[in-house]
Amino acid sequence: MSKTVLITGASGLIGKALTKSLLNQGHEVRILTTQKEKISSKSLPKTFHWNPLLNQIDRSCLDGVDTIINLAGAPIAQRWSTSAKAKISGSRTASLSVLLEAIVSENAPIQHLISASAIGIYVDSKTRYYEEKDDSYNDNSFLRTVVKDWEAAVVPFSEKGVKITILRIGIVLDGHSGALPKLMAPIKNFVGSPLGSGDQWQSWIHRDDLVAMFGYILTHECEGTFNAVSPNPVQQFELTKAIAKILKKPLILPNVPKAILKLLLGEMSAIVLESQRVCAKKIQSTGFKFQFHEISAALSDLIGPSPSS
Repeated sequence: MSKTVLITGASGLIGKALTKSLLNQGHEVRILTTQKEKISSKSLPKTFHWNPLLNQIDRSCLDGVDTIINLAGAPIAQRWSTSAKAKISGSRTASLSVLLEAIVSENAPIQHLISASAIGIYVDSKTRYYEEKDDSYNDNSFLRTVVKDWEAAVVPFSEKGVKITILRIGIVLDGHSGALPKLMAPIKNFVGSPLGSGDQWQSWIHRDDLVAMFGYILTHECEGTFNAVSPNPVQQFELTKAIAKILKKPLILPNVPKAILKLLLGEMSAIVLESQRVCAKKIQSTGFKFQFHEISAALSDLIGPSPSS
């Protein structure tokens, strides 16, 4: 059964692929964008303007919509200055607040909210295997605070009769944008090496599996919180070695010391240094099937043979 879906954050890595996928499946898609130059009466899919940080939204975007997929939020991979932190956090909570206010004001019969979140909610640990029910993320780090506030902003929707689903997304692997090209670049130039100790767990997901998961939750109307990660997390040194193997490049240099990463990246170094080994069993129990279980298969699909091979 086709649905009418409003997507926020549609210009990002996930949003672009998801929009294309949902259109191909026959769903009607509408987009909320902060970029006014993209607004056109002739645009397909239909595009509407909003600015959550200024509490602005074209409420006609909700006409006929039954599902909202919320991907909005400023990029987390930027140096965490005071202003950047405010934008990273505020963009996520403000987006949901503005959407809820518009739904209430227009008495819009939205049935389902599917909202992105992140595995950054889980505390750094090399021994824990995190399931959705785990609640050991009550520290005051920036990442944990952002994601807790993000998820807390989803809860009021359920109080208005909207079904809610939260996807805690891991490292999204894509051959052209996101984390993977940044990891590939030094390896291609013979200066690649594991980051920090290298034994930190990194829970990843192939872009196509994540897009398929959003589509699956939409059509099957799954509710609750789900980890959006592949069934087989890897340690950082395994990921680095797997990329090097696909690229047919040697890893000559020693690990990049934690102190150097903190000097270069500041507090944002937590993104690559923290360890989250996250379980995918809950989404699998609903019947969802992953296409890419192993990191080698995912990388082969995304990177392919080295041009020099």
